[in-house]
Amino acid sequence: MTVTTPQSELIERLRTLLADEPSTREVAMFGGRSFMVNEKMVVSALKTGDLLVRIPAKRHDELTAHPGATQAEMGAGRSMGPGWISVSAQSIDTEARLSFWLDVALDYNRTTAGNRR
Repeated sequence: MTVTTPQSELIERLRTLLADEPSTREVAMFGGRSFMVNEKMVVSALKTGDLLVRIPAKRHDELTAHPGATQAEMGAGRSMGPGWISVSAQSIDTEARLSFWLDVALDYNRTTAGNRR
């Protein structure tokens, strides 16, 4: 019997959504499974099934107003800064909701400098 965890389910959903995205790879990072596009992190599936999302800092207030979206922390009380948010597993329970956050991160990814393979 295969046991699935919230994190493994989220990873599979992300793999499906990113299947057609060129230059994608997975990396263990931030205590989760991070998805890199063009060598830049887009999202990370956390052990709890929550999603860590890389966003444009200028959209921080707008995006944290969405249900289940909060300022990301790296450990207790250590803010990751305005370019990072965490979205609860309950708030990405449909493909449309997960796709929304992935699209925000991918759009931002395309505007940032970095390595391109």
